[in-house]
Amino acid sequence: MDIEDDPDYDIFRDDEDDPDAQISRENDSTKEYVVYLVDASSKMFNTTCPSSSPQEEGNKEDEAESHFQIALSSISHSLKAQIINKSYDQVAICFFNTRERKNLQDLNGVYVFNVADRDYLDRPTARLIKEFDNLEESFSKNIGSQHGVMPGTRENPLYNAIWVAQALLRKGSAKTVDKRILLFTNEDDPFGRVTGAIKSDMTRTTLQRAKDTQDLGITIELLPLSCPNEIFDISKFYADLIGLEGDDLVNFMASAGNKLEDMKDQLRKRMFTKRRVNKFKFTLVDGVSIDLNSYALIRPTVPGSITWLDSVTNRPLKSERNFFCADTGALVEESTTRFHPYKSQNIVFSTKELSEIKRVATGHLNLLGFKPLSYLRDYYNLKPSTFLYPSDESTEGSMCTFIALHRSMIQLNRFAVAFSGSSSRPQMVALISQDEVIQSGVQIEPPGMHMIYLPYSDDIRLIEERYSDTSGAVTKASDDQIKKAADLIKRVDLKDFSVFQFSNPALQRHYEVLQALALEEDEIPEIKDETLPDEEGMARPRVVRALEEFKTSVYGENYDEESEHGTGKPTEASKKRKAHTEYAMKECENYDWGELADTGKLKDLTVVELKYYLSGHNLPVSGKKEALVSRILTHMGK
Repeated sequence: MDIEDDPDYDIFRDDEDDPDAQISRENDSTKEYVVYLVDASSKMFNTTCPSSSPQEEGNKEDEAESHFQIALSSISHSLKAQIINKSYDQVAICFFNTRERKNLQDLNGVYVFNVADRDYLDRPTARLIKEFDNLEESFSKNIGSQHGVMPGTRENPLYNAIWVAQALLRKGSAKTVDKRILLFTNEDDPFGRVTGAIKSDMTRTTLQRAKDTQDLGITIELLPLSCPNEIFDISKFYADLIGLEGDDLVNFMASAGNKLEDMKDQLRKRMFTKRRVNKFKFTLVDGVSIDLNSYALIRPTVPGSITWLDSVTNRPLKSERNFFCADTGALVEESTTRFHPYKSQNIVFSTKELSEIKRVATGHLNLLGFKPLSYLRDYYNLKPSTFLYPSDESTEGSMCTFIALHRSMIQLNRFAVAFSGSSSRPQMVALISQDEVIQSGVQIEPPGMHMIYLPYSDDIRLIEERYSDTSGAVTKASDDQIKKAADLIKRVDLKDFSVFQFSNPALQRHYEVLQALALEEDEIPEIKDETLPDEEGMARPRVVRALEEFKTSVYGENYDEESEHGTGKPTEASKKRKAHTEYAMKECENYDWGELADTGKLKDLTVVELKYYLSGHNLPVSGKKEALVSRILTHMGK
């Protein structure tokens, strides 16, 4: 699949790319093929762990779930997220140590789960997810479980399972497709029931089968399942199977647990695989140019584009444009020429000539000069930047030239100014060198350049023009107001803030509705809005004090925020609010709040009584009873 045919490609475009722009695109597909390999032995059903999801009170039977249930739940969550995250990826679900068999090789103990009208390895569908969610109820009847390798038999279900998974992943090239096998099991020694030469032979052949699979570019990842009182010993067998040694062996169990939790707690968001977006030439001087690849490090996620479907077949519709003669109704081919009236004459242009006339830029990058980094302002960055990295594919020596330029810009503390853009949107850009950052032997930031799109003069608005009065004077904040504002910002500053800490609630709701419609679910789960203010944090005494001091320094002592148009005339709402506050302060004096807090009797008060204290002390009154009690205790310093 060409990258331009990818519906997610528009997200990565750095500007309004013109169809005529001659820019080389990445044509490698970035799909991922995954086979979920689940152990279905009796031990997976017998071993239980505390449930990770909250259960209703009194429902003690659901407080623990088997390892088989954990595996099915993780795969189900992953499939639902994958339809949104990476809809073009393909998956297969395979069970081993089963009573029944269903696979193309007709091997014993391996069952490939699938639904009608779908290949074994294919994109996940709503029908697959619906039937997979109900699989646990019918598993023992239709598929069944059996013990692993038993004494007196040469049957090796794990060997067969890896062979079947390898065959499922045979399509697609390993150079353009990421192929993985995810193995779920709680048995750290699959050949523990046999001894002697039989065990040695089974271990050797299984490890060789795994090595052959990995030599084909297929990654085998283990997701071990264990309980606090039962440690999965990776060194018994699976360390050799997946090739673990040294520090990787020591840290494996912790990382595997995090990977399993990530599968169950994936956000519904579109994931963009790290890939090359554009490839273009960077002209330094006449006759000297290098090849650069551009990458989109971060972009906002939006709902997918609308796809029109046929009402009968439910297949995507393809739009076409045709021209018809107004007089005869005959089909007319689109004209290859255009004209423009000039001095009573029609000047004729071909479409190729018009394209050349409109062309302002070639789509490549041209160096104009260098400036000190101090000249670059923060507000010049109007949209997400693009990361640049050199390539020696077409022009040999691009890497060496780029490194020399990169080091010089860092040493001289300069940034480069260049001319870029498509034929329809030429633009000035700033190229800022970024040095490599390594912490604990791990690369945190790669070396390269960030391309920042500089604004046009019309993109910058002078704030003095907006807030000046009729005489042209602009009101300046006093030193005290600036100090109070700085104190307030310090109090409400988010520590170690990252844009990845918060999800878009509207987008999450959109995906929830789509999932409910596709899977015919009766209820739509509530979405937690992480963008709402932290009421308890904002109610801390120091924060409230900083807010009041800032408000007083700017508006004065007697400012009524609900006064009508700032005239000082109170509105009906402000009168009611003032009366309610006075009543709450009066009622608040009737309680010994210190004693109630010390004796733990705050929870015995009604919500109305608790709100007397909150309203009397100008604190938020929203939330459940537990939140109100906690807010009061926080305010009292208890």
